[in-house]
Amino acid sequence: MPEMPEVEGLVGFLRGRAVGLEVTQARVSSISALKTFDPPLETLIGATVTGAERHGKFLDIATSTHHLVFHLAKAGWLRWHETLPQTVIKPGRSPIALRVGFGDGLGFDLTEAGTKKSLAVYVVRDPAEMPGIGRLGPDPLSEDFTRDDLAALLTDRRTQIKGVLRDQQTIAGIGNAYSDEILHAARMSPYALAAKLTPEDVDTLYVAMRETLAEAVEAARGRPPAELKDAKRRGMSVHARGGEACPVCGDTVRSVFLADRSFEYCPTCQTGGKVLADRRLSRLLK
Repeated sequence: MPEMPEVEGLVGFLRGRAVGLEVTQARVSSISALKTFDPPLETLIGATVTGAERHGKFLDIATSTHHLVFHLAKAGWLRWHETLPQTVIKPGRSPIALRVGFGDGLGFDLTEAGTKKSLAVYVVRDPAEMPGIGRLGPDPLSEDFTRDDLAALLTDRRTQIKGVLRDQQTIAGIGNAYSDEILHAARMSPYALAAKLTPEDVDTLYVAMRETLAEAVEAARGRPPAELKDAKRRGMSVHARGGEACPVCGDTVRSVFLADRSFEYCPTCQTGGKVLADRRLSRLLK
């Protein structure tokens, strides 16, 4: 799933490539992806792109009339075209959910792979009025987000720290991948209870979170959309690297499989050598 660094990379690219362009077409081919009807999508045609912003994992393209906001979800992506294809998009038979064209023949497609369709597109007057954005927690890279702010968010949270980091209403922009990376950098178990972290643990977690995300954002900066996914993969120490050697200690990175996702960790670095139960395997052995 695209998370803060990749979305920030897309925002930077669109600011440099799309701002000042006129929207010449906006066509949705996946009706389920469009979550709003007022204002209609067609009101974007003829508008000029004035900016691009990120709200957590939402990408917001501002125009002279309205905002085009989208959440790429698990399998969504933005494909930029220097020459927008003229082929007809057939609903239900194409991975393309939305096509947006600009002057000079430029444009992009929002695509979604797989059968589970979660990509969401909104046309709104004010992004702050969207429930998904209005309920977002603080941005962990904001200059205003301090170590004490993090400590306050964790107080009395008797839930696993992995889940807390992924909760968008607690901290915005972090998902499954970067929570793995942050906890590995902090040498902290994904199952550690947030409320039981010591002040020293909070110090370590705060630094790991800020540094991990800042490095990832910097790695994404200036890259075209086609290169962002590979840059993300190259920067991962444990996420999606189950079975490989930990780059810090050399132990084998382990995976835990849940209902709809998995996460990775290093036993030596994070759990004192303890191997966490793989729930998928546990079910098979029953």
